[in-house]
Amino acid sequence: MDSDEITFTKLEKHVTRDIDDKHENGSLTVVWRDWDKILPIIPKMVYVSSINPGEIKGPHIHKKRNSYFTCIHGKVIFIIKKNDGTYTEIESSSETPNLIQVPKNSASAHVNISNDVSRVLAIADLAWRPDDNEMENISFDDYDWKKWKI
Repeated sequence: MDSDEITFTKLEKHVTRDIDDKHENGSLTVVWRDWDKILPIIPKMVYVSSINPGEIKGPHIHKKRNSYFTCIHGKVIFIIKKNDGTYTEIESSSETPNLIQVPKNSASAHVNISNDVSRVLAIADLAWRPDDNEMENISFDDYDWKKWKI
């Protein structure tokens, strides 16, 4: 995986129906299946992270792990700083689910732009350990965080 390659994949979303009268009762979003090659990695860790309204998680760099994120509740903007110093912003929400790939050694953050707690599903090719110094906190000094204030 190229260290400057930031991609996102629009995820499959399917309506679900009641078994008796067939009315719409929700939806199902496919994040990963072993046969459809959405992820070029074998997942080693899956977790859910919550983020309070208007809050920012990160920015930080994962030095050893490739990560994939999708917002499963609420609305989040993922901000990734490319090697050339420019920023990529990708929205993901439960209504518009996108799977964002953040390669190792790429700086990223995400901000909750909804008025409720948002939840992000994360998939990684390296499992986190409490004594691991794999993550490095940084700052995006030249980034305009004010535009996401709610």
